[in-house]
Amino acid sequence: MILELAEAGGCPRDLVGGKAANLAEMTSAGFPVPEGFCVTTAAYRQVLADGEGPRLLGELTCGPPDDAGRLASRLRAHVLTVPIPERLETAIVEAYERLSPDGPVAVRSSSTAEDLPDASFAGQYDTFLGMRGAGEVLAAVRRCWASLWADRAVRYRATHDTDLAPAIAVIVQRLVDAECAGVLYTANPVSGKRSEVIVDAAPGLGEAVVSGAVTPDHYRLDAEGETVEGPDDGCLTPSRLSALAAVGGELERHFGAPQDVEWAFDGEGELWLTQSRHITTLFPVPESKELRAYWSVNVYQGISRPFTPMGASMIRERQRGMAVYLTALGFSDEITDVDGWLYWDITEGVRNPAKRSKMAAFADSLAAPSGRIVEQLGRDRRFLSAPSGRGVPPKKPRRRWERMVLAWLWPDRARAKVVRDAERRIAAFAGRAEATADERLSFVESVRRDVCRIEADLPRDANTAGATGGQLAGRLLRGHVDESEVAAVFLGVPHNPTTEMDLALWKVATAIRRDEEALRFLLETAPDELAAKQLAGTLPDVIQQGVAAFLTEFGCRATSEIDFGVPRWAEDPEPVFAMLSNLLRAEGEEQDAEARFEHAAAAAEARIVELTRRLPVTELHRAVLARFLLRRSRRLRGLREFPKFCLMRGFAALRTQLLLVGEEIVRAERLERADDVMFLDLAEVREALGSRDHRATVARRRRLWERESRRPRVPSVVLSDGTAPAVESDPGGGLTGLAAAAGVVTGRARVIHDPDGARVEPGEILVAATTDPGWTPLFLTAAALVTETGGMISHGTTVAREHGIPAVVGVPGATALITTGQVITVDGSAGTIRFGKEPR
Repeated sequence: MILELAEAGGCPRDLVGGKAANLAEMTSAGFPVPEGFCVTTAAYRQVLADGEGPRLLGELTCGPPDDAGRLASRLRAHVLTVPIPERLETAIVEAYERLSPDGPVAVRSSSTAEDLPDASFAGQYDTFLGMRGAGEVLAAVRRCWASLWADRAVRYRATHDTDLAPAIAVIVQRLVDAECAGVLYTANPVSGKRSEVIVDAAPGLGEAVVSGAVTPDHYRLDAEGETVEGPDDGCLTPSRLSALAAVGGELERHFGAPQDVEWAFDGEGELWLTQSRHITTLFPVPESKELRAYWSVNVYQGISRPFTPMGASMIRERQRGMAVYLTALGFSDEITDVDGWLYWDITEGVRNPAKRSKMAAFADSLAAPSGRIVEQLGRDRRFLSAPSGRGVPPKKPRRRWERMVLAWLWPDRARAKVVRDAERRIAAFAGRAEATADERLSFVESVRRDVCRIEADLPRDANTAGATGGQLAGRLLRGHVDESEVAAVFLGVPHNPTTEMDLALWKVATAIRRDEEALRFLLETAPDELAAKQLAGTLPDVIQQGVAAFLTEFGCRATSEIDFGVPRWAEDPEPVFAMLSNLLRAEGEEQDAEARFEHAAAAAEARIVELTRRLPVTELHRAVLARFLLRRSRRLRGLREFPKFCLMRGFAALRTQLLLVGEEIVRAERLERADDVMFLDLAEVREALGSRDHRATVARRRRLWERESRRPRVPSVVLSDGTAPAVESDPGGGLTGLAAAAGVVTGRARVIHDPDGARVEPGEILVAATTDPGWTPLFLTAAALVTETGGMISHGTTVAREHGIPAVVGVPGATALITTGQVITVDGSAGTIRFGKEPR
């Protein structure tokens, strides 16, 4: 029940809580921590076990979320009133009298859900300073227990998806008679800069600083402890600041991560440490002794969550197929993985003026404003050292004009050739229906490279002809037509598998809408229940058959689908039903996706005629050729998304084989679940299939992946010192980005962070950090699109153009600067977002 802090070192967190565990470890390591003792979670559990405590706790953990607040309030009242067992009360009093008879102590909460690597719980649980006498100490201990069920703590746990029913210990420490106290951050928690130390300090107890009751002295130090910024007449001397920087460095090295430290200097000038925990807000970046720049592969691929280990290994194999081109641009040969966040080292491209512009153009085409950040870094004095000179800027690939001409003349034949080649390759990825687990794994190992590189291996001439035709037409029309007007020609482009997927889902929704009973059933049933019934084959026929047909063709897709480790819709169709529910609420002819697509295609054809008629009669030959190229380019542009779709089909085939291998390993009791194989690489799967138990490895990696998945924002470019360079944008109170799809729309914003289960009402403007093909069904009801990243050839903007909705991408901080329900005007031609009243 009671442990001295010096005895608690090495005790499990579920016995002493996070704060006490850290303090005990610091004590054992020789750091200056005030003496104290811990009333362990065993004591709390004994108190909670009396009366109605167990029943309330059971209802809280098993009942509906809506009841959590009411039940937590009753638990709090129970803890505040239930008698403390006499033996426990005596033990607490005796420990206090040994520590500080009648002297002041600090009584502090130490929950098992506290000071976690991804959630600090700072200020969520109670602390009581200056407690004197047994009565005050016992009352403070009880109030600390009760603070576990305070409204703010319950909400915080729900937000961070931590344990719904944690336990709590209580620390009682000798109170430091503080002359000056405060908080030390061993890295800048705002900028993320690892080479800066931040100190906030105020006279007296540090609680005033932590609670925000005073405006503290604010200091910024460099890595050597020298003051860069701070008041001349503050409460800390240079020597004390240096001492704080030094002990902060020791704590960071001891715990292996930047630390948030609470400290106090007593009247004798002695430094005491009262807490140290991870700074949870810092984004993980590769470590480097020299300043390096990195571009996020996650942002480039349009996903805002970390890669699974298997997904990371697959994407690295995929990117090796692009290595020659990318290294010539200044990208690193290999991708670096930090906690599932993947990075290219782009330092060489930033430093080398000959490569920088090409790298910037490439980055902005896929994930603006990354390219503008690259250009900015090129002007940063820290990156002005001489480039290594490795490689040269890539030359433009030699265009095979004769093959492109053939594709323009016979576009359907050229496209069919690509499709035939793809089907031949994909057929080889299926594997045998009957095979041993060892044979299945050997098959996956043998075809993995071909699957990951199918995009590069498919014939490119027709795809190139589709892009080049539009470029050549733009040149022919130059001087008479703006570039944005040419882009408008590519609305409603046929043969794009992502657009076809969206329209196929719309057709399923249309069929369900005609059946009133099926429509009511779908709208009144939760998506997860619908998914379970779909897999069991028990839905009404119109739903069962419609969704089954959709999954047969597009079940290989998913949100964040480029991560091989993510379940496909065929495995878990819950997101499909959530999207169907969204589409079924879109009524009226103006919301008919098929009609809108056909209208966009007709408008594009009319636009071709209108643009080419602007040329004078003397340039009729140019007008005729431009019209021919634009029409043929439209016929081939759909191939832009086709290679990625083929990759997803290959991924789905290999996942099927690997999951069957996983089932065999589960039967051998070396994994808990079949999909645990996605938290291993292929070599580790081979080990697990042999004799090695990887359950502990998977559990650790799953916890890490779940923790990192909760990060709210992913920077596109980061430096090795932790800073994330950004571009500023404020044109008269509005926002600017890349004009990605023409048109102007005013409507209410809908900010969405995860498309699975999300809803966009007709006429709303979808605002997201990024998108990939798994988001595009939401485009069917959205009036416009705004994203924080994206480029002219990224998947989301390509599909937005084809659906005919305006899009502005590469808008830094859009999801924070725009709020749901706010009226905005999106100008996809100018690349601007304006805030204002909704027009009448």
